[in-house]
Formats: sequence, structure tokens, C-alpha cells
Amino acid sequence: MEKIIRSENEWREILTPEQFEVLRGKGTECAWSGHYQSQGEGVYRCAGCDLELFTSDTKFNSGTGWPSFFQPINPRHIREESDVSYGMRRTEVLCARCDGHLGHVFPDGPRPTGLRYCINSVSLKFEPRSTS
Repeated sequence: MEKIIRSENEWREILTPEQFEVLRGKGTECAWSGHYQSQGEGVYRCAGCDLELFTSDTKFNSGTGWPSFFQPINPRHIREESDVSYGMRRTEVLCARCDGHLGHVFPDGPRPTGLRYCINSVSLKFEPRSTS
């Protein structure tokens, strides 16, 4: 997969201020403030580069206020980094193509993986599954 590299100014031109704050600044949207609390069937893509990240088949209601998934479409589409900000140890989830901050992954999800990818909705674009 080819990396997408843009300057800060280029990112500011294509992202909304909220998307820029989260994807490029590693921010977090307020719980229950985003989209995709309940959505139909389809694919969730990176809002920064359009890479497929998650499907509705792996989405579940975690009760946290952020869209949650138990596995990515392809493990190579995300990358993980240690995050020790805010005095706690977490695992940050980033888009593997554009390095956009998506959220964090926690080991308290449902079967079959036991993982909870807690993702900022502003980091995502939803593409409904075709009904034809």
C-alpha cells in the first residue's frame, strides 16, 4: 500500500477543522457527539484517505459513545502505537495509509477477537452497502 503524505496545509485544505483536530492532531471528539451510533450495512473508510477500515458486520454497541468494532477489514489497513498520554497506557489506532489518528483499541471487546476498536466517528466516512 502506498503511503499518502501531505503537508499540514494540504491536510487543512481537504479536512474539516474537526477532522483535522482528530486525524492530524490526535484529538478526541466528545462521547455521543459523533455520527454512526447506529448505521445500516456498509463499509467505514478513513476520512483522510478513503482506505477501507471496518465493516458494519464487525460494529457493536459498546455503550461508550464512540463507534466500536471488534476487528478491522484488514489488519494491514491499520497500525498501532503505544500511547501514554493523559497518564495512562493505551494502544493508539492509526490509518496505515495516511497515518491519521482513528482512536484506540482495548482488550475488552466481544468475541471472536475480544478487542474493542473505539474509533472517533469524525475519522470515518460511511459507505452504505449496495442493495442491488
